Amino acid sequence: MQRSQKILKRPEWSINRAYFKTMGYTDEDLSRPLIGVANAWSTTVPGHFNLKSVAKAVCDGIRMAGGTPVEFGVIGACDGIAEGHEGMRYILPTRDVIANSIELMVEAHQYDAIVLLGSCDKIVPGMLMAAARLDLPAIFVGGGPMQGGPFLHNRKSDSTSIIEGVGRLLAGQITDDDLLSMENRCAPGCGSCSFLGTANTMCCLAEALGMSLSGSAMVPAVSSARLAVAQRSGQAIVKLVEKNITARQIITADSIENAVRLTSAIGGSTNAALHVPAIAYEAELDFDLNMFDKMSRSTPLIAKMNPSASANVIDFYESGGVPAVMSELTSLIHTGSMTVDGQTVAENLKGIKSPDNEVIKTFAEPFETTGGLGVLYGNISPLGAVTKPAAIDPSQRVFRGPAVCFNSEEEANQAIMAGKIKGGEVLVIRYEGPKGGPGMPEMFKALKLLHGLGLAKKTALVTDGRFSGTNNGCFVGHVSPEAQEGGPIALIKDGDMIAIDIAAQKLELEVSEKELAARKEGWQPPEARVTKGYLYLYAQLAQSAAYGAIIKTRADK
Repeated sequence: MQRSQKILKRPEWSINRAYFKTMGYTDEDLSRPLIGVANAWSTTVPGHFNLKSVAKAVCDGIRMAGGTPVEFGVIGACDGIAEGHEGMRYILPTRDVIANSIELMVEAHQYDAIVLLGSCDKIVPGMLMAAARLDLPAIFVGGGPMQGGPFLHNRKSDSTSIIEGVGRLLAGQITDDDLLSMENRCAPGCGSCSFLGTANTMCCLAEALGMSLSGSAMVPAVSSARLAVAQRSGQAIVKLVEKNITARQIITADSIENAVRLTSAIGGSTNAALHVPAIAYEAELDFDLNMFDKMSRSTPLIAKMNPSASANVIDFYESGGVPAVMSELTSLIHTGSMTVDGQTVAENLKGIKSPDNEVIKTFAEPFETTGGLGVLYGNISPLGAVTKPAAIDPSQRVFRGPAVCFNSEEEANQAIMAGKIKGGEVLVIRYEGPKGGPGMPEMFKALKLLHGLGLAKKTALVTDGRFSGTNNGCFVGHVSPEAQEGGPIALIKDGDMIAIDIAAQKLELEVSEKELAARKEGWQPPEARVTKGYLYLYAQLAQSAAYGAIIKTRADK
């Protein structure tokens, strides 16, 4: 008997049937599996603007296959709109609110399964975390990426072209009218942003994990194929219910490794290093942050797109997308893993191969022999720090320079815009971790300003905050332990020499252990930035970035 039938059986639960009937559900509807449809639609998030039509197609598919859809809303915040101001501190904490709210709705109403509709940065991992926690039949459906804008500086423009444009405006390279034209044309329609940022990385990761239909991740938001994918996903969830295939039969240690491999092979966002550990935690799987570095070093970089190349994610989709890359990784991935298609990875990939073009190469002749993410250790980051070699010019993968320290993102951005940063320096932005931020904001604006000012290849940035998946330059984030917890990053002084060596996995402060011990003795944590509301609660509960900035949701074993 399905879960829902236990609370819909007459006569004991006639009251529940009456409540459903007030909304037009029939006896036939209530005799079928009740499928929750968690929809993060809003008119705030461009990546979610089309989810009303996507949800309708999903619901059509559920009904066609013999289920009954029950739709409810989920919050979702836009990283882009929140960038560079206080709003960014609220973005990462929404991930756990999303996971919790989906759990509460599904368990309160005893749905038999769940379809998760979202596209953007923290919404996708929050939904996957909920699926892993609930362990019911579940499927993730994205809204798809937006198209690129007109060509600008050898690539199609996108929403991040604006902040780079601000840097060029400050440098006197463009006019106010040029910037306004860019604003009007760079992002021509809805969808998740057209570069390989966190949103599209996580949608690709969801497919590699087996939680989305094969080939579906990068179907464009404005394509009719997006609605066809949604309808097929609605049909697929009913089949998963019939076969009793639950999320933890799909989210396994093997499929987690597949997802990390895929992320490495496409040069995905550093934020994956926050979200994969969180998903693994909810699935009660062990996960070591160093897996990203280990797998990246043994996974070739097979696909390359913005911010690492001029191609965007639509070009990636038209070149074969996730299946084309995974078909080149079959010697490295677990092809026997189950997927929401009801088939194994091997069955999904049958007959698929790389086009071997300017976007997707082959295993034999990749862009690079190692992949996209790296983890660095040293006396600045004893628990690890995360970087993205695929987005760093080879000339910058070894960098040494004097520190210039800032205790907030805002301080750093003001200094950059005032022209106070010089080539050769290492910007240290601290007290921006999960607890210190609080909320671990992205240092997106700082790197974009450096890029616009021509300093991206002349400086480095080290932070206990995080980055956008679109950032490039020499950058190291997620430094753990964070400054607010008294991590060594809090002890760095202006002028201290910092050495970064990505190949050697090193992030070192060239200061003696004796001197660091003395500085630690005199260190006092600053006053908390936030003393009320959800951010205050989050700062008390969030774990280190090295563990995915999770909030524990179960008793320790």
